[in-house]
Amino acid sequence: MQTVGQLARQVGVSPDTLRYYEKRGLLAPARRSASGYRIYDAGALRRLRFICHARQSGFSRAEIRELLALRARASSRREDVRSVVLARKGEVDRRIAALQALSRALNTLLEQCAEGRAPLDGCPILAALETAEPTLEHADLHGSTRPTRRGRRAAGRVGSEAA
Repeated sequence: MQTVGQLARQVGVSPDTLRYYEKRGLLAPARRSASGYRIYDAGALRRLRFICHARQSGFSRAEIRELLALRARASSRREDVRSVVLARKGEVDRRIAALQALSRALNTLLEQCAEGRAPLDGCPILAALETAEPTLEHADLHGSTRPTRRGRRAAGRVGSEAA
């Protein structure tokens, strides 16, 4: 049996992270000692290591929750786990493609501004950044295609009473 601090140290996370996982339902609520401290058993250690390894592998909390549920369900098959991993890999591949597109765009900007010591006035990089429209690739870099708060505000959707 371990306290929240002991378990957190053993896995290399903060006690707040452990409490967060508990609050979000990834980690079962701990028993309480007579003095009110959270007490975790060896099963919590295994589960927390699983959660941490899954996070390091890029899985979202929802995907981790799904993997944990599959692991606990006797009727689950390897193909169920495989489908979760295939979906994550597809997202990673999309993000890589978006990063490659961004790299090409930055190379193009750098090629347009070959004169590094020229005066700032008329800089093609600054001009391109000022006039360029946001692209889907930019949104994909962050794993989401929904507009940012700034984008919604600029479009007049934040704080607007119109539906």
